[in-house]
Amino acid sequence: MYTVPLPRIGADVAWRDAAKRLLGAAVPPEDILWDDDGTASGLFATQTPLPPVTRRIKVPQSFVELANTVVWHNDPQRFARLYTLLWRLRHQPGLMQDRADRDLAKLRQMEKAVHRCKHKMKAFVRFRDLRQGGERRSFAAWFEPTHHTVEPTAPFFARRFADMDWMIATPDVTAQFVDGNLSFHPGQPKPDLPDDATEDLWGTYFCNIFNPARLKVQAMTSEMPKKYWKNLPEAQHIADLIAGAEAKVQEMRDTAPTLPPQRAAAIKRQLDRKPPAKE
Repeated sequence: MYTVPLPRIGADVAWRDAAKRLLGAAVPPEDILWDDDGTASGLFATQTPLPPVTRRIKVPQSFVELANTVVWHNDPQRFARLYTLLWRLRHQPGLMQDRADRDLAKLRQMEKAVHRCKHKMKAFVRFRDLRQGGERRSFAAWFEPTHHTVEPTAPFFARRFADMDWMIATPDVTAQFVDGNLSFHPGQPKPDLPDDATEDLWGTYFCNIFNPARLKVQAMTSEMPKKYWKNLPEAQHIADLIAGAEAKVQEMRDTAPTLPPQRAAAIKRQLDRKPPAKE
């Protein structure tokens, strides 16, 4: 039995390295225990060293892309599921195109969930100005992702906010970008961040773009799940906007522009002059 400890930070690289070694040595999935929380390593104090890399392993690019995403899912069995599929690919090279395969279908669902979580992180991280002295502005944010998406998503923020120092703290992993260098550290409790005037701007912006005539509560909560509301400054306005939507729509109807009387009369005369339709 091989017990493979995987670090919280850099688990993707650690898993790929271990999977290459184990597959190269033809170790079946049932002989591997993937330990991403340290519990298995504590139970099995004596660990069998991983076999050395003896040959180059070739796998479909589609599997590589799938694995690079699924490793960030929060399912404790994600590493075992990926290795099982990798093991099967040895004798089923066309497996990645089999939409009816249950193992692959499950991993595709997990892949989709991670992509969605990354998208929500990009949309809902709200930085606060730390107002620290120095040449570069400093900001910090607190976020609670559903999956382990800080590491794969942080480079997006590094590119977008390259001119400032920032930190994104989560219960799982903390990302820091200081002087152009991105680094990752253990997670932490929610920090006590200072108030920021930009939070009022978020609220004003949200209220201004809210269209009561197009309100669909289910669709809105699907795009902006309630689990994120507590950390979104604009979310404090949602309940009032929903409650007042019907009255606002009626007000829009009552104040809708109408055709001037002369223009309306001219249109009516043109219609009256049209010959009757032939039967």
